Amino acid sequence: MLVRLCGTPLGWTTVPVIDGHCDPRTLISALRRDLLEPLVRELVHRRLAEPLTDDALAMRSLLAFVPASREDTLPGVTVAVCTRNRTADLAFCLDAIMAMSLPAAEVLVVDNAPSSDDTERLVRERYPGVRYVREPRPGLDWARNRAIAEARSEILAFTDDDVIVDPAWARAIAELFADAPDVHVVTGLVAPYELESGAQQDFESYGGFGRGFGRTWHVAGGHHGAGRFGTGANMAFRRALFDTIGGFDPALDVGTAADGGGDLEMYFRVLQEGYLLVFEPRALVRHRHRREPERLRKQMRDWGKGLFVYMRRSADRYPRERRQFRRLRGWWIRRYIIRRYLLSYLRTEPFPRDLIVQEVRGALQSRRAYRDAVRGAERIARESGSGRYDLLETTSARKERSWNGASAVAVRTIELAAPLRGIDDIDAARAVQLYLLRDGRPVGTIEVATQGHPLSIPQLRDTLTDFFTPQLLLKRREAVGEEIERWFADQYAAASSAATTHERARLEPVSIVVATFDRPDDLRACLRSLMTQVTVRDADIIVVDNHPASGLTPPVVAEFPRARLLSESKQGLSYARNAGIGASTGAIIVATDDDVIMPPDWLEKLLAPFERDDVMIVTGNVLPAELATRAQQLFEHYGGLGRGFVRVEAGGEWFGSWYREAVPTWQLGATANAAFRATIFWHPRIGMLDPALGAGTPTGCSEDTDLFYRVLAAGFTIVYEPAAWVWHHHRRDMRALRRQIYAYSKGHVAYHVKTWTRYGDTRALFHLALTLPKWQIKKLVRWMRRSNDYPLSLILTEIAGNFAGPWALWRARQRARRLDAADV
Repeated sequence: MLVRLCGTPLGWTTVPVIDGHCDPRTLISALRRDLLEPLVRELVHRRLAEPLTDDALAMRSLLAFVPASREDTLPGVTVAVCTRNRTADLAFCLDAIMAMSLPAAEVLVVDNAPSSDDTERLVRERYPGVRYVREPRPGLDWARNRAIAEARSEILAFTDDDVIVDPAWARAIAELFADAPDVHVVTGLVAPYELESGAQQDFESYGGFGRGFGRTWHVAGGHHGAGRFGTGANMAFRRALFDTIGGFDPALDVGTAADGGGDLEMYFRVLQEGYLLVFEPRALVRHRHRREPERLRKQMRDWGKGLFVYMRRSADRYPRERRQFRRLRGWWIRRYIIRRYLLSYLRTEPFPRDLIVQEVRGALQSRRAYRDAVRGAERIARESGSGRYDLLETTSARKERSWNGASAVAVRTIELAAPLRGIDDIDAARAVQLYLLRDGRPVGTIEVATQGHPLSIPQLRDTLTDFFTPQLLLKRREAVGEEIERWFADQYAAASSAATTHERARLEPVSIVVATFDRPDDLRACLRSLMTQVTVRDADIIVVDNHPASGLTPPVVAEFPRARLLSESKQGLSYARNAGIGASTGAIIVATDDDVIMPPDWLEKLLAPFERDDVMIVTGNVLPAELATRAQQLFEHYGGLGRGFVRVEAGGEWFGSWYREAVPTWQLGATANAAFRATIFWHPRIGMLDPALGAGTPTGCSEDTDLFYRVLAAGFTIVYEPAAWVWHHHRRDMRALRRQIYAYSKGHVAYHVKTWTRYGDTRALFHLALTLPKWQIKKLVRWMRRSNDYPLSLILTEIAGNFAGPWALWRARQRARRLDAADV
């Protein structure tokens, strides 16, 4: 989802679709999780439209502030669409342009060397208010230059025929040009219109047209990588600019041998000639990406070719910049190509490496393409003539403007309690040092690079926003997030929706599965605590006896009429829990151990996060019931079963954020204290617990972390809720502790081996080869320095278990096959 606040794009967030809808509380939670800083930044930016009062930057004031609507007259905008033989796409584009909230002063369709009159007939029959112009010279930049010559408005905005403009697109462009007179070029955000095909998804995964969501001001100097400024599908110019620097280079872009680079060359030239360029994300359009893989691959070849042709063309036009372009080519090869290609093997989601190869292929074709493109443009100019704006010479039209020698820094003050005013008298300075005053008292200082340009009110607001936003979030991030979440819940009536959801969740039946293996006293204490739970929901308690031959469990279960007994002769915690899950009737299934004791309010606290539909697992804190023996104390030193006292949410975004490290699912809790939506166990990408993992198998543990991994990989959410805590009875003697730690160490490695071999997650290799050995070495060093009292014998036990992990996984797999075959 593209999240916007009153039309301003904040960023992307991903939420699951459950039963055909997205839950409001899930949306609000995703906003806080993924877009808290951009949201706060936009709230601050809106508030800076007026003088700051004493409490103006308090979060409650920011949320309640409503900026005044604009009443001023905006400059006229000519919208130009350059097209060739794509009438179906053009119709979508023109429909969106005609529906803009600020109507264009005029709309031009420049038909570039068409092979039929279909486009002309479409425009004349369906869009009488659109002016049709035929440009016979083939090439996108010839068409753009024709639009420059034909345009009648102060502002000329270009878009492509495969683009759907946002209703507020022209208004955002016109407002920025009106508010910042020294800005000569505005580019905007290009979002995907649809992600229906694999090729479209690959394009977005590769990077798409994304340039971020912050308004960015670009001045002269260091702008050779012009691709970061925007794209030709969404750009606008003061028309008078072309009278000074010339139009687009007809040797470049689509329709020539270069196949691209025309927009990049223009951006570079604008900045090199000393003009101001701004990326404005409010100027939003949506692009219809290539649906077919072959068309996408060709697009990537054209991108690689066009980039290198642009660099060659600009280096010829500006000889002093050749060294910088050589550096850019080196960066592109080392960082953009080689590094991205290698790091793609660490990604969990598929990455279209073939697109990298296609870009390289295009780059290798650029030398010949450059020569052919220049010759082709010169031939067309000789045969058909060139217009006023057709830039064909290879040398600069003007003297290169450089600010490298400018060293002056202007000093100015800004009174925040007064209306903001632009700063115009700094044309001889490379930067301005701003001292911020609030009612005459200094509160901070900022240096802004200007390169002689005036500091307009929009740029000043952006600068102040960057200053205040980190201060609001520093040390108060959680509190700010909670306040924003509450405000949105009230504002959009999510609270009433959540109440309905909570009522439904409160009445949903729950099944509690307790797996046990010959521990009657512990089991009795566990069941007693379950009987004291304060809840109004139907709770079905299932005790799974994993060693029915001993006969120790049935007498204990008989003492508790609300509990029912189930036998599972195949030994292993996963087998036992899977049996209990299969026999459960509840919509939510709770797993716990027989050596656990729960406080009376445990169950409801554990189930509370399920009021959100995207939450599939909730785990809770596990505290030691006693620390009477050395073994129990050492187990807590080892890490215990608790995971701290701060609530944690993990979802698909968190799962993918561990770029060079294995996903630490073991930090999310354990199935000694966990609840699950029953539907996950029948989900095609999740399923039951792995019988080759867990206590009672050669691997010893990690059936829970493996399940967590699968749930996160499927895009769902896991919540660690420390308020839902239980008491756990740790092993009392050292021998039992050593067996437990050895099993945990085996299972930890076995889990990572599985994520690598079964799921293809190469991050596990880094964990096994680098992170885990480094961690054990640190433990040995601390022991040698006597910096803690964790014994060497347990460190060596961990290491031995780690080495045994792969072999244990193989044995466990063989064992599971035999047991399952025996059932058949």
